[in-house]
Amino acid sequence: MKYLSLLIAALSFACFSAFANTLPQTQLDQLEKSFGGKIGVYAIDTNTNQIIMHHADERFPVQSTMKLIAVAALLKQSDKDANLLQEKIHYSEKDLTYWHPVTGQNVTAGMTLEALSEAAISYSDNVAANIIIKKLGGPQAVTAFAHSIGNPSFNVEHYEGNLNSNPQNTEDTSTPKDMAISLQKLTLGDVLTSAQRTQLVTWMRNNTTSYKRMRAGVSVGWTVADKTGSGDYGIANDIGILWSPSCKPIVLAVYTVRNKQDAKSQDDIVAATTSTVLETFAKHDACFKALSA
Repeated sequence: MKYLSLLIAALSFACFSAFANTLPQTQLDQLEKSFGGKIGVYAIDTNTNQIIMHHADERFPVQSTMKLIAVAALLKQSDKDANLLQEKIHYSEKDLTYWHPVTGQNVTAGMTLEALSEAAISYSDNVAANIIIKKLGGPQAVTAFAHSIGNPSFNVEHYEGNLNSNPQNTEDTSTPKDMAISLQKLTLGDVLTSAQRTQLVTWMRNNTTSYKRMRAGVSVGWTVADKTGSGDYGIANDIGILWSPSCKPIVLAVYTVRNKQDAKSQDDIVAATTSTVLETFAKHDACFKALSA
């Protein structure tokens, strides 16, 4: 029985590895060619533990997807201080860097760290993110947290408004694989408490910046909880968990970048990549097949 178990495990690993390398290259290669850039993908079907990957171990500028790591770090820190998230932070007009849809309306009153966390995730508010990062101890503290949860490639060195977008520069980058695995640990694993996970996923479900990205790539009835990122060099990123009413979540990281600094981002590439990933999983997952029956 011992040898049979080892054989079954070996065969399972072989099948898993084979699937991980049978990504629909033609579709993604065509997508890359259509917009003159590179697409990074790492996807996990938590129903079967099957994986899809494309340029998954290559570095991409993370841009605002790093806000998920920063907010998670703050939630984790609140384990040691039950009142941390209720601390009110006061800031001034001079702190208002580009994109402050929530913080810009609350300069006089200030905001709690909890409200700032919601603004950073649901509205991608840059000022909110910067305040949180400063509270944590700076970009190096966010990087240290990412490393502590098993994301060795994560390297954020700047605040929002000054994040690197150049794909040839390793500053403010990570890999799709590491970001997807971190996302899985933070939303479905035990890095955070159950209450913290629920809060984080709720903020992600209320994200207002993804309607033309992952959310445009799923079928009606699916739920998406995600965090986007954008920048020069045509960057359009999105990391999230996606689930149907009856299946366990798909964990998905999509990173896109182009070769020229003034290149425009294309949300539709993220949406098309999302659809391609889900269609591929559907061929191997009985839960998906049941949905379409």
